Amino acid sequence: MPLVTNPILPGFNPDPSILRVGDDYYIATSTFEWYPGVQIHHSRDLANWTLLTRPLNRKSQLDMRGNPDSCGVWAPCLSHDGRKFWLVYTDVKRKDGSFKDTHNYIVWADKIDGTWSDPVHINSSGFDPSLFHDDDGRKWFVNMLWDHRSRPNMFAGIRLQEYDPIAQVLVGPMKTIWHGTELGLTEGPHLYKRNGWYYLLTAEGGTGYDHAVSLARSRQIDGPYETHPQKHIFTAKDAPLHPLQRTGHGDWVETPDGRHYIVHLAGRPITQKRRCVLGRETTIQEVEWRDDWLWLKGGGVLPQLVVDLPGVRDDALFWAPRRYDFDAGLPSDFQWLRTPAPERIFVVAEGRLRLFGRESIGSWFEQALVARRQTHFEYDAETLVDVSPTDERVMAGLVAYYQRYNFYYLAVTADADGNHELLVMSSESSFPDGNLRFPAEPVRLPQAGPVRLALSIRNGRLQFSYGLGVDGDLVPVGPQLDASLLSDEGGAYGVDGSFTGAFVGVAANDLNGAATPADFSYFIYAPHRVDR
Repeated sequence: MPLVTNPILPGFNPDPSILRVGDDYYIATSTFEWYPGVQIHHSRDLANWTLLTRPLNRKSQLDMRGNPDSCGVWAPCLSHDGRKFWLVYTDVKRKDGSFKDTHNYIVWADKIDGTWSDPVHINSSGFDPSLFHDDDGRKWFVNMLWDHRSRPNMFAGIRLQEYDPIAQVLVGPMKTIWHGTELGLTEGPHLYKRNGWYYLLTAEGGTGYDHAVSLARSRQIDGPYETHPQKHIFTAKDAPLHPLQRTGHGDWVETPDGRHYIVHLAGRPITQKRRCVLGRETTIQEVEWRDDWLWLKGGGVLPQLVVDLPGVRDDALFWAPRRYDFDAGLPSDFQWLRTPAPERIFVVAEGRLRLFGRESIGSWFEQALVARRQTHFEYDAETLVDVSPTDERVMAGLVAYYQRYNFYYLAVTADADGNHELLVMSSESSFPDGNLRFPAEPVRLPQAGPVRLALSIRNGRLQFSYGLGVDGDLVPVGPQLDASLLSDEGGAYGVDGSFTGAFVGVAANDLNGAATPADFSYFIYAPHRVDR
């Protein structure tokens, strides 16, 4: 079989849930505060994946205005019961401190790329929900249980309860079926059944560098569950130089020819600060059954960088530059933040993307920022913006963004007298003050006409540049900036509290409240090939 190098879904694609229906594979991943919610990719060979749909795409399903950074949609679980597709997920409204507000929902659809139902609220007792369809027709709901009292652990085990799909409620007794290993932070549960055994696959150790995939089994769905002989099927927690770090949160799938794989998240750190600038990515491992336990194929616990898969990956497509001309709606690579009312922040028409300046960059409510994932360690990006700022409170331009406390923004704006200028703004791990830095003097611009804006990332450093008019030569502006800050590790809460990934895109802000428009004629994302 062909050898494929991990990851299979590069860039910010964490918490994968995999499903096979016939010859088709689907992976659902978390999207957190990015809208629409949940990414579902499709493949026929486990090697080549195409973004198929984002099912939570209307206000009745998802409204994340006010959700803090790294909240929103956590850990979706995708399943099929022979008749329809099911998706469960958490919408997190608060994650910091002793309390967490974690609302768990179920939606369903006849076709995976069709219209999904409005959500049904199931519970709010924890996060990372999962739905299991037993072979007797019953359905079971599991999620990690959160205990704000820490008695003895805030991660208080995996809670099980039956789900009635007719009444659309949980029924019968609630039971905590497994408390995990001593590694702790037990979450991300998935249930399976094989050879008369129920299997509970979980994530442990937190989503940082102690992350692991753990397994337990029982003859009864409600336990008691015994722990895998080596506790963790795989983990990189004891191998700090391994290329795949933070490996955990897995889900198992069987191929039509009887091979077995687990997809899981992983991070690939750069620099001595060990920052995963591409966020948590989806990777895959081949596993095998021995003595009714899953084991990493080849032995040991270290996840493999290179894996045998049924298909050969098209690397030429991965490295091809992308030019987006905004002539057929918003390209599928792009998302925006939180709001279910995109018409208030952008419109695509007449070959341009028009943003309406809204709240400040980093707002948790309504900001006009449209961006795509950074999926390569090094790349170039470019756009052409036409905007008429009236003062310093109106701006639009090119942004490299992680969260409200971590971004770099090259903006066309104006001074207090209305003179147009180009301004480099940075927010470099500015939590909790959120204050901007201005690492370069403003550059005076003509009062009319479009401006080319560009950035390049090389060796973990970001360089902005600009040019006047459609064909103006690009000239560097400002110093080289630390691009590694656009990462979980560089985020406001560090690796155990920041969960998304770096994006690059365009933004517009009008702090006067007048919704000044800014037109973007194209966007280019061009990977720079580098081996990691």
